[in-house]
Amino acid sequence: MPFALKFGRRPIYILSTALQLGVSVWAAKIQTVADLMLINAFNCFLGSLAEAIVQMTIADLFFVQQRGVTTSIYVWVVVIAISLAPVAAGYITLDQGWRWVWIWVAILLGICLVLFFFFYEETKYIRQIEGRPPTSIIDSNNAYTRPSKRNLIDQSEKKELDDLSVKNGLTHSQSARQPIQPTRKTYIQRLKLWSSSPGSFKALMYHTTQPFFMMLTMPAVAYTALMYGITTACYQITVTVISSYMVRPPYNFTSAEIGLISGIPGFIGTTLSAPICGFLSDRIILWLAKKNRGVYEPEMRLWLMIAFGLFIPTGLLIFGYGLGQGKPWPMIAVGAGIYTFGMTPASSVVLAYATDAYTNIIADAMVGVVFARNVLATIFIFALTPWIDSVGIANVFLTLALIAALFVLLSIVLLIYGKRLRAHTTARYETWSGRQFDTRH
Repeated sequence: MPFALKFGRRPIYILSTALQLGVSVWAAKIQTVADLMLINAFNCFLGSLAEAIVQMTIADLFFVQQRGVTTSIYVWVVVIAISLAPVAAGYITLDQGWRWVWIWVAILLGICLVLFFFFYEETKYIRQIEGRPPTSIIDSNNAYTRPSKRNLIDQSEKKELDDLSVKNGLTHSQSARQPIQPTRKTYIQRLKLWSSSPGSFKALMYHTTQPFFMMLTMPAVAYTALMYGITTACYQITVTVISSYMVRPPYNFTSAEIGLISGIPGFIGTTLSAPICGFLSDRIILWLAKKNRGVYEPEMRLWLMIAFGLFIPTGLLIFGYGLGQGKPWPMIAVGAGIYTFGMTPASSVVLAYATDAYTNIIADAMVGVVFARNVLATIFIFALTPWIDSVGIANVFLTLALIAALFVLLSIVLLIYGKRLRAHTTARYETWSGRQFDTRH
């Protein structure tokens, strides 16, 4: 993440995709348990590199009233990929063998790598309005400071502006009001691999520890990390128990059938909810802002969490009871579909909430969010088998439903007290905003 702030998003996307391609080729040739563990570790690490900067890219490109739709599209694509991958993998395994699953993954990553290299342009920028420098600069000691009202423009810049004014026949006051029109880069220039920002290695290292402090001291970031982590962990648990238990009696599913029941309910649920949530998320904040005398508060997005969030525990209860009691597979599929119908809006709402609440530091905040999500998912997956052996599948999903319901209801607390909690973090937010390499304020 520090390198995405200093050198841009483009090199991180390209590097992550290229290295994952190599790991996929390795996975197709796997021979030992050590290979399996290393491949999983590298895949998680390299995938997290690109995933953590998606919200940065959304914040770079879209206005507040557009982030609900764009974040919903992102979450929809992620869930669709997770849902349909088992479907394709099941048929590939039957027809070509399991190694070809990874070969096809490598082929798709190769296509993505070409698309990223030739069509993804850098979105990192430092906004300068009417020739003024950014509000944060770096002094000679590489410490972040606010510039004084004097000498905002150094002598060389003044001379350049004066020469430009004389050339265009403008007075000094006229030129000061004249916005500077940046020259559009050529296509080859836009393919530059990185766009470096000034700053020392010490300044870069701030961003290795900041995400964890943010997660522990900023309520909006902590809530996003926990809610996003719980919803992702629950989804991974449903996929895991399907593949582990529905190959046994009374179901005796084949690999293709496991892929279908793992993927199709999730595909349907997320496809139904994503467009609704994306549209409502942006429309409702405009409506609420108008009622609030034109003032927008990030907590306004959380009303959708209450509306859609209750589908999460409902789906988990139906799924867990159905599988635990050996009910017909349609009941299990309906439970999984209901869960993803609630999961997609919940994930997109909390991600958009964090982006709106702490836009300038969303890069560091997302590192903490993704880290917490992966840790929670890993803990639940490792504990799953002994947990099920101890209390049974139905009781495991009852517990998960209660945990999910608790975090959904926590959004009510943030609706009431979220603004006050954010106000207490103002000084900290300003300090961390000043340490960004690519300020947006």
